[in-house]
Amino acid sequence: MTEPDEQSPASVSAVELNALIADYEAKLDEAAELITRVRHEINNPLTGVLGQAQLLLREELSERARKRAETIEELAIRLGDIVAQLRQVQRPPKKSHP
Repeated sequence: MTEPDEQSPASVSAVELNALIADYEAKLDEAAELITRVRHEINNPLTGVLGQAQLLLREELSERARKRAETIEELAIRLGDIVAQLRQVQRPPKKSHP
């Protein structure tokens, strides 16, 4: 049984349906923009962290310091892979609605 305020799918007008579609498209746009910002905000400092770890690894380090720098490098690479996966997330193309 449906809630009293809930409309059945058959009773939703074209205007209401178009309003819902527009709302969902706006939310998709916001999500796509957020993903783009997150990618950028993570990738920029991550590049610096990875570069610094790699520079450290060129130096003569104690075994303990070398292991730590290697761990930083490995984790930065893993985060970079996650950021790369976010690049694959794209907003579906907008469809025209009557």
